[in-house]
Amino acid sequence: MQIQGYFDLQFEAVKDAFAALFDDPQARGAALCVQVGGETVLDLWAGSADKEGAQAWQSDTLVNLFSCTKAFAAVAALQLVGEGKLELDAPVARYWPEFAASGKERVTLRQLLSHRAGLPALRELLPAEALYDWSAMTAALAAEQPWWTPGEAHGYAAITYGWLVGELLRRVDGRGPGESIVARTARPLELDFHVGLADSEFHRVSDVSRGKGNFGDAAAQRLIKAMMTEPTSMTTRAFANPPSIMTSTNKPEWRRMQQPAANGHGNARALAGFYSGLLDGRLLEAELLNEMTREHSVGDDLTLLTRTRFGLGCMLDQPEVANGTYGLGPKAFGHPGAGGSIGFADPEREVAFGFVTNTLGPYVLMDPRAQRLAVAVKACLA
Repeated sequence: MQIQGYFDLQFEAVKDAFAALFDDPQARGAALCVQVGGETVLDLWAGSADKEGAQAWQSDTLVNLFSCTKAFAAVAALQLVGEGKLELDAPVARYWPEFAASGKERVTLRQLLSHRAGLPALRELLPAEALYDWSAMTAALAAEQPWWTPGEAHGYAAITYGWLVGELLRRVDGRGPGESIVARTARPLELDFHVGLADSEFHRVSDVSRGKGNFGDAAAQRLIKAMMTEPTSMTTRAFANPPSIMTSTNKPEWRRMQQPAANGHGNARALAGFYSGLLDGRLLEAELLNEMTREHSVGDDLTLLTRTRFGLGCMLDQPEVANGTYGLGPKAFGHPGAGGSIGFADPEREVAFGFVTNTLGPYVLMDPRAQRLAVAVKACLA
């Protein structure tokens, strides 16, 4: 497999680890970007962007980043907190009056961002097309009763996070949630990152598909079992209501919509650049970054059925949990996306890391491919 791009010789072992990913006959395309102290030490890509293997992955290939998008949404919201337009501990209903229904009058932005609001899913099954109807989804969430007492537990809001946080952005920032996020994060840093992709960019997007025959770790198997055997459970509803959530990622209407939980499109360079921008203070004041990266939720996740640890819109490191560590340092923070893409920062080593792939793995938190690359980076820094 021919590896394209640039690497600093100090990090040749990381380049070799990246190349080794393609020893898997199912591996199609991937990219890796690592910045240390704001300097790019690796910017690599390889493989194919299409399912047939006819189209090579390019320097500017985009891919659906899934939940990596959540951290960008959180930063946009925290910037509005810094501007005095949102408050972390004010009721969401102050900005979105309809949200007060069904016992949610005291739910706060802090609880939304840390997955403590009790709204990871909708009970009533919605039609597939509701996925693309912003007002239908936000109205359903405004009416929904929390699945637990808000603030007393946490459960990952895999997709509802996008409508919940996005509706606040829309109401307070006066523009579409994707427009707000891109204007506040990507544009100032000149990142090739999109939430609501223009049709003119579709030719750059790699189709994603699942690898076959790998059932993942114990956490992934628990999740799959729950979804197969408990159709009305909160976990199943979180990922399959509307039922189109699981089957839409390569569709034009998915790419066009602004769903800031899961449909950001970008590349490894955009992820690394975003986390460099957080580390060097260009995106958030230190006080707000500290708030974002401080532990808000830890322990049994009622949605993911595994142990998770969250700040505000970011996943924090769990060094003692095999599928819960970024593999660099205990202060690392960032966000994985379904199937293997990941962006994160390790402030102790000033590392910003972005990895993207179009060959989706079956893991719930961190993908072992990205973890192996991060461990290789750590070894090169020693």
